[in-house]
Amino acid sequence: MFDTYQKQLGIAVLAIIGLTILSIFIGVSDVTPEKLFANSDDGRALQVLLISRIPRTLAILLAGGSMALVGMIMQILARNRFVEPSTAGTVESAGLGLLVVTVLAPEMPIFGKMLVASLFALMGTFLFLRILRSIPLRSVLVVPLVGIVLGGVIGAITTFFAYRLDLLQSLNAWLTGSFAGILSGRYELLWISLVLMIAAYIAADRFTVAGMGQDFTTNLGLNYNRVMTLGLIIVSMVTAVVVVTVGMIPFLGLIVPNVVRQMQGDNVRRTAPWVIVIGAGFVLVCDMIGRVIRFPYEIPIGVVVGVVGSILFLFMLLRKDAHVA
Repeated sequence: MFDTYQKQLGIAVLAIIGLTILSIFIGVSDVTPEKLFANSDDGRALQVLLISRIPRTLAILLAGGSMALVGMIMQILARNRFVEPSTAGTVESAGLGLLVVTVLAPEMPIFGKMLVASLFALMGTFLFLRILRSIPLRSVLVVPLVGIVLGGVIGAITTFFAYRLDLLQSLNAWLTGSFAGILSGRYELLWISLVLMIAAYIAADRFTVAGMGQDFTTNLGLNYNRVMTLGLIIVSMVTAVVVVTVGMIPFLGLIVPNVVRQMQGDNVRRTAPWVIVIGAGFVLVCDMIGRVIRFPYEIPIGVVVGVVGSILFLFMLLRKDAHVA
């Protein structure tokens, strides 16, 4: 028999499947079950479904689940629940990498751009952790503030050079999360994030141990630096894949892991499936809100998630127990 955890997770997955089906039929083009099963000569509804709606929905699920999961990994490795790629300079570093490769090698394939962005994101995250080790942390809130400042500096440098090189529009397209341009053939890079999520789940127990500190990890016979490096590589590559494909989705990796932690605790193997499912569902709901609130126009997902996420982030900061790591 399934235990309570598996039953609840199964119900959550069924809810996501229901939202996925609903999402497929939301949009300007008239795609309905009646149109799909009708014997139409042009088959327009089926074409829209296969070329646009299904790829877009898959991209939402992959991006939402993976960004939520890497947010949890960052929080565990940094031992701070207010850290995620958009509050640690990781996203801004990936954007800087995209700008550099666009200037120096504009003909590079999209996979190559993703690798360069991953390298820059990795370096930015290492710099963030290095800064944390060199300053006194009297409050748990200092950590995300340091990350936000670092991200602001990197973002300012990126914006300056993008302005001088007349690439501001390209920069805004990279860093403004939107699924409006997702079509078949333009989202497949996100399947890399699925592989990385599986790798993160396999290493879940190691991340849990590493989150207890270097001394504790070493005493259990694990190489702390290798676990940290593996986690940061996963975080950097997922961030780069999502930024290259759909742009930045702020606060996602911050809000979802904290919500799940309140329900399931800090064991990564236990919480990872919940983080992935709720992250995917959260982005899916926000995307549907962005599509219907000004129908037939669309509000970018980055704006909707940013508004909702910032409100939830402020609520978390103002809670009485916000000082607890």
